Amino acid sequence: MNFHSGKAVNAAAVKASLERALKLNPSVKNALHIRDIHADGQSIRGLKRSELKRIRSRLGAVFQHPSAALNPRLTILQSLLEPLNQLKCYVPSFMAGISSERRDIAEHLLDMVKLPASYLDKFPHQLSGGEKQRVTIARAISTEPDFIVLDEPTASLDVTTQATVLNLLKDLQDELGLAYLFISHDLAAVHFMSDRIMVMKEGSVLEHFSKEALFHSDRHPYTQSLLEVFSTCCLPTEPILL
Repeated sequence: MNFHSGKAVNAAAVKASLERALKLNPSVKNALHIRDIHADGQSIRGLKRSELKRIRSRLGAVFQHPSAALNPRLTILQSLLEPLNQLKCYVPSFMAGISSERRDIAEHLLDMVKLPASYLDKFPHQLSGGEKQRVTIARAISTEPDFIVLDEPTASLDVTTQATVLNLLKDLQDELGLAYLFISHDLAAVHFMSDRIMVMKEGSVLEHFSKEALFHSDRHPYTQSLLEVFSTCCLPTEPILL
């Protein structure tokens, strides 16, 4: 599958499939094969560590539980700058004209996710779940990635905070030209976030299609069973205004 800037692909129900696969016995695990991974048309197999480091800097991830993604012993400033510190003096192009001082960069990153600079000196336990997830989003974009994996990024948040985070992710995608892989069981969020949708079951891809084709009558029976959980009114196509 190819990912393009400013596009979002969803893999509905993929997480449960991966979890089941990891619980398989060793003999079954050994029978599983992972296809080659390509970046810019080039296989990453056999690349030198320096080349892999360059590719990794172009990838980001936001996970389901922000509390687990942030080291409780580090301040928000320290956690936020971890990826950039691996790249030494690198400054993202979207921060052109801003001071290259690390704290100034961190303040700008927090501003991009609508958090005050005063949070830099706080610890994760002093932030709400939604605020911590915004920090992980800021950290994910800090290295100016082309592609971000969003693994159920709103599943642990309340409904109002979910809407805020989804709107933020959409705004950042438009501003930075990001490509997303949005993994979720929530078809309301899937429909809102994605350009194309992929449905998986027990480790296999059942079908993939454009967002507009989600309600077509020829959808796979499993997809139709997922749709039964959500009514059309629960699948917004425009940002939720708070």
